[in-house]
Amino acid sequence: MSFRNKRVAEVIKEAVAKILLQELQDPNFRFVTVTQAKISPDLKNATIYLSILGNEDEQNRALEHLNRATGRIRHLLTKQITLRYLPELTFAIDTILKEEEKIGEILNELYPHGSVHSEEPDKPEDGTSNSEE
Repeated sequence: MSFRNKRVAEVIKEAVAKILLQELQDPNFRFVTVTQAKISPDLKNATIYLSILGNEDEQNRALEHLNRATGRIRHLLTKQITLRYLPELTFAIDTILKEEEKIGEILNELYPHGSVHSEEPDKPEDGTSNSEE
């Protein structure tokens, strides 16, 4: 991704977060956090990734409301950012947090004491001390 694409994605992410927090007064968006935005190379499509607190039904309901409000959000975006073409927005639930949680659970099963390394420092095989005297 080019520097311009990264910058546009970051600006869109910040603007959408601000819109959800300040402009839209929908109670379904109370627990929605914008985690990242990815934009297509031609800058015509943007996917906004969200973290939504709640169970799966609440997450799906909030995502459904967001998808219905896409036109309004794009309209509000035009007031905050200036681009030749404002990208079409798509909202998606960011699954990275769930993936990280699963990895953490697997690591906890493999290493129940929270440490990958043994408690004692490695000793040379010949039984001598590592310190130089």
